[in-house]
Amino acid sequence: MEERGCREMEPLKGKAAGTSGLETVYTKQQRIAKLAREAPQMVLTTLAHHIDLDWLKEAYRRTRKDGATGVDEQTARDYAEHLEDNLRSLLERAKSGTYHAPPVKRVHIPKGDGQTRPIGIPTFEDKVLQRAVAMVLEPIYEQDFHDGSYGFRPRRSAHDALQSLWNQTMAMRGGWVLEIDIRKFFDTLDHAHLRNILGQRVRDGVILRLIGKWLKAGVMESGCVTHSESGSPQGGVISPLLANVYLHEVLDMWFERRVKPCMHGRSFLIRYADDAVMVFEKEGDARRVLEVLPKRFGKYGLTLHPAKTRLVAFRRPPKRRDSNGDGPRPGTFDLLGFTHYWGLSRKGHWVIRRKTASSRLSKALRRIGEWCRLNRHRPIAEQWSKLSTKVLGHYGYYGITGNMRSIEWFRRQAECIWRKWLGRRSAKARVNWARFGAILSRFPLPPARLPRSIYQVANP
Repeated sequence: MEERGCREMEPLKGKAAGTSGLETVYTKQQRIAKLAREAPQMVLTTLAHHIDLDWLKEAYRRTRKDGATGVDEQTARDYAEHLEDNLRSLLERAKSGTYHAPPVKRVHIPKGDGQTRPIGIPTFEDKVLQRAVAMVLEPIYEQDFHDGSYGFRPRRSAHDALQSLWNQTMAMRGGWVLEIDIRKFFDTLDHAHLRNILGQRVRDGVILRLIGKWLKAGVMESGCVTHSESGSPQGGVISPLLANVYLHEVLDMWFERRVKPCMHGRSFLIRYADDAVMVFEKEGDARRVLEVLPKRFGKYGLTLHPAKTRLVAFRRPPKRRDSNGDGPRPGTFDLLGFTHYWGLSRKGHWVIRRKTASSRLSKALRRIGEWCRLNRHRPIAEQWSKLSTKVLGHYGYYGITGNMRSIEWFRRQAECIWRKWLGRRSAKARVNWARFGAILSRFPLPPARLPRSIYQVANP
């Protein structure tokens, strides 16, 4: 059914003393979420009226101010000089349909496999408006998304996805893991299919018109603008939400409604944006799904990477193995930067362990090396401060239970890289290990630690 009277979601007119614009935005979002939750089949047709000046101010507050500039080279500081006037103008243009979505500026960042990933950088004003629209749509789709979806959602993180995967796979004592790799997902997302999927829940003309403009805005690279009938540039504020909406229809709902009821054993899906794994208790179930999966994605204009989409036998090993370690060994798989494998706990029980994926480890060290090369002439104290921040950032994500060996190895390699580039500051600036040891005694890199270890949480 269609929703014709969303005006009742407006906050009470007239703010009480001390009520902030943030509270008004929060109240509106709560009302949108309540309506979407109570009427899951309702098509919402009037949503844009929620976007007012207070809404845009909150969208501005949530927008990163230190990001790279778009094609207009306007910084957040420039925009803030006349913030009130700029936001009023933006609101008028968005509501009247005269807003022009500028092309995104494309840059390339290296991937772990030696290739590059294209990233689109919108203008700052475009980021603010995209944030405002995302703030309208998010309360709706948060009521629809399944529990197995974790990417770019409020109060959900990659570590939550990893923990859920660990808990459910341990409860099943392993099984068959189907790794899903969508080839160039953000570049091949079909606009027509996306519009149809959005139309099943949202038919507000202003909202859909803005999304259409962003999809058609094009990409600027080397001074040339190109347009495509598919793709949503990574880097845009609205892109993660659109990707989640798309894959919710293509994968999540299909798995819950069509796949799971036909399985002979237990199964579950974990998805973080376009990274996903399915875990099956029975091999036959896994192979049946693997057979039909390319057809399902092909229906929506997507293709699976033939080499990276694979089925892994991940059953828990027998309780006892002979002293030579003979017998079949379970496979391993990667998700969200970690390699998952079976290993023995301190008490001799088989448990799922995680270590930093080799590609991620190599990529992190390459970044350390590149930074040290470019900054080798800076004062040692300044280098130490920046490197410490980078090392701690690595610990913050990869420092999970059982991953100490990888963390320690990363730290040692970071020290070696730092010594190498300190020794290349000049022909006379040779830094042997004795001299470097003296430097480390004054400027030691942070010791290896696991900030996300369950043992540290239990024993702070």
